[in-house]
Amino acid sequence: MEIKEAKKRIKKLRLKIDKIRYHYHVLDELIVPEGVKDSLQHELQELEQEYPQLITADSPTQRVGGKPLAKFEKVTHSKAMLSLNDAFSEEELIAWEERIKKLAPEEKFDYFAELKIDGFAVTLIYENGILKTGATRGNGFVGENITQNLKTIESIPLRLNEVKGVDTRKRIEVRGEIFMSKKEFEGINQEQKKKGLPIYANPRNLAAGSVRQLDPKITASRNLDSYMYELVTDLGQKTHEEKHEIIKKLGFKTSKYIKYAKNLGEVFDYFNYWEKHRKELPFLIDGVVVIVNNLKLEDKLGTVGKAPRWSVALKFSPEQVTTILEDIRVSLGRTGALTPYAVLKPVRVAGSTISRATLHNEDEIKRKDLKIGDTVIIQKAGDVIPEVVAPIKELRTGKEKEFKMPRFCPICGGKVLRPAGEAVARCANTKCYAIEREKIIHFVSKEAFDIIGLGEQIIDRFLEEKLISDPADLFSLEVSDLEILERFGKKSAENIINSIKNRKIVTLPRFIFALGI
Repeated sequence: MEIKEAKKRIKKLRLKIDKIRYHYHVLDELIVPEGVKDSLQHELQELEQEYPQLITADSPTQRVGGKPLAKFEKVTHSKAMLSLNDAFSEEELIAWEERIKKLAPEEKFDYFAELKIDGFAVTLIYENGILKTGATRGNGFVGENITQNLKTIESIPLRLNEVKGVDTRKRIEVRGEIFMSKKEFEGINQEQKKKGLPIYANPRNLAAGSVRQLDPKITASRNLDSYMYELVTDLGQKTHEEKHEIIKKLGFKTSKYIKYAKNLGEVFDYFNYWEKHRKELPFLIDGVVVIVNNLKLEDKLGTVGKAPRWSVALKFSPEQVTTILEDIRVSLGRTGALTPYAVLKPVRVAGSTISRATLHNEDEIKRKDLKIGDTVIIQKAGDVIPEVVAPIKELRTGKEKEFKMPRFCPICGGKVLRPAGEAVARCANTKCYAIEREKIIHFVSKEAFDIIGLGEQIIDRFLEEKLISDPADLFSLEVSDLEILERFGKKSAENIINSIKNRKIVTLPRFIFALGI
């Protein structure tokens, strides 16, 4: 093939490969089988090897190439790359809105919400439609030139699409996030295990480390991805929503998990949905970003230090948090077992406020070296049960106290015994009020007799009034026994008695379970 024909063929191949890339990475559409793209790319590579003078910076073959760098050069940002302030509750976000509305009381506020990906921020600069520079955030004002590495990421275009009304010959700057999918992260860690090497802590750190490799071939092997969300250059956009639309048309991958919100109520709906469904996503997120949609308002609100006033990150409840272990108390179960539990300074974790957590037994407290007054790490085991993970010993003041299991039952005063070889201490008094109470509560529970309407407060009342002393007594109760009690009427008494009568016959498994066998 002569050079003139090769030049035409190369141009067509590049356009076709770019189109396949755009549809696959940006539009999430597979328009040809994977092998077709590989075959086209192979042909392009061979032609460029035959005619190296035809190689250009935007050629798909230039995504991975060149020798490893000795070091990264510094890049001064044209506009500061800002860091967001965080909000950790709806109340804090409402307070943020109140503050910014005071700065522009005559304006109408609407918002744009997007997921806060746990990734690595970058900026991309295009000149004459070709990727010229890619850089890290750095300190917000000066970053590092990582262009070679960013070229290896398929979702980042080397050449911008032609867009009606947009002059792509001018300098265009776009910003976004580089991240690693959960699937890719798991695959890399599996390989690390096979090789007997340490596993990586999380996808965010691995992604950050990957884009800062001096050898771009290492970056390419990590299969990183990107989402772009910020258009620095003025291309006629009036809202943040329009920025997303223009960026996507130019050929960048943008998030499909976005939402225009006319008020904070809609923002909260979006936030609450993704807090519940975030595990369904192919990547990690740690909250949502809330942005004032109007760009004129954005300019008016300005920034404070390195953080914009016009945007804030509403963070999800953390999976692990720290709080104060204010006390260790014991509860008494139906078998007489004394179970210690932590009284915590209330703290929000994984979507709910926690003030209590089980400590299982005395040996567990000693194993974890927990002391009353400790600053402790807590989490929800399986996202459900609050659990004290460990104390932060470096924060001890010397005023912390050791926990000692009571020698006498806190309810009846009976002796507490711990049989040799057992982890559980028990009240030795088989007639202990608390034991009898727990037996009855267990007896009427959903998995046992399932007597509707018999809650703990009503059982406590029956015991106080000496109407019952064990579960069998429940079936001897009559309406006349209950209707004379204060705050009990005839109707409520009848409802409870009917509930008991309706559950006189249960299956054998329920009966055995109710007896505590």
